[in-house]
Amino acid sequence: MREGIIVRGRGGFYTVRQQDGEEFVLRAKKKFRRQGMSPLVGDRILFTPGTVGEEDGWIEEILPRKSQCLRPPVANVTLLCIVAAPRPAPDWLLVDKLLIFARKQGLRPLLIINKSDMEPAGETASLARCVYADAETEVLSVSAREKTGLEELRQLLSGEICCFSGQSGVGKSTILNALFGLSQETGDISRKIQRGKNTTRHAELFTFGDIQVIDTPGFSLLEMDEVFDPVLLRDYYPEFAPYAGQCRFSPCYHGSEPGCAVLQAAREGKIHPMRLEGYHTLLSDCRQAWRERYD
Repeated sequence: MREGIIVRGRGGFYTVRQQDGEEFVLRAKKKFRRQGMSPLVGDRILFTPGTVGEEDGWIEEILPRKSQCLRPPVANVTLLCIVAAPRPAPDWLLVDKLLIFARKQGLRPLLIINKSDMEPAGETASLARCVYADAETEVLSVSAREKTGLEELRQLLSGEICCFSGQSGVGKSTILNALFGLSQETGDISRKIQRGKNTTRHAELFTFGDIQVIDTPGFSLLEMDEVFDPVLLRDYYPEFAPYAGQCRFSPCYHGSEPGCAVLQAAREGKIHPMRLEGYHTLLSDCRQAWRERYD
């Protein structure tokens, strides 16, 4: 058997690339369906090529995954690039959700503010750096159109399997085009409604030297992949960590409890109010999902 990585999958057929660059079109054996598994772009696999008289080969084994996302369906990502821009207006709650997802999966997050040539990009980047200063998240300003900040971005992507995510229309495909000279279809922002047009329809893995990038279908809403005890949500906010064990009640949800050290820190300006507001919104969602988990 040979080893390769799935670079695209459509209609039950998977294109797999070996280390030497040779590609094969494969089908997945029925055993994966019985196991409740589906091959994903980014999966490292063992396969047998098609023989004489056989048009396609077969995926024999899916090797252990380092990470997995079902929406969009990708595997083994190590760096989650979250893209925002001045227009469409940043959805900071989506950024918070993506940061939670990254930390649950053990991914390193990178927040990219694209369109730095557009007003008020400077304000957007400054706000992002302020909001996420204590969230263990690096913020990088780039302009795919003016090709600024791209060399620093290349260095941050080096050696990683990267996934670009964020609202439609923020320029994910445009960044990839500028970085690697691709010809991905890109969309313009609707002048009337200031919302992006989703142009990427299938996940695909691109390899450029020591950089691997999975371009995924754009999405403007990320739901939590699993229902979990709402008290665990606090663990995905690094800025809360310095106050662990200091609250009057245990466990403390950092919602409205008296004697909450996190709420006191926020009142003292030690935690950005936008982060606390987003946390409370997601806490409410988690609590509702937890209550309805058996319905």
